[in-house]
Amino acid sequence: MPKIAIDQERCKGCERCNDACPQEILGMSQQLNTKGYAYARVVDPARCIGCRLCAIACPDVAIEVYVEGTQYELFTY
Repeated sequence: MPKIAIDQERCKGCERCNDACPQEILGMSQQLNTKGYAYARVVDPARCIGCRLCAIACPDVAIEVYVEGTQYELFTY
């Protein structure tokens, strides 16, 4: 099962990861990080398919996706 790791301190709450996720498993925290932003969090990790679109969409490189087995790659054609 894929695992999403979000660096709460790097996240500025832009919600691009939420928009990019095809499974809609990300949400915003009610808590704030030290910079005063509501950071992204994983709401339903069991539905993650490991596509890494959330990590690709993150402008702050605050998201890493760890996948065992099949990995999805983004290719530009």
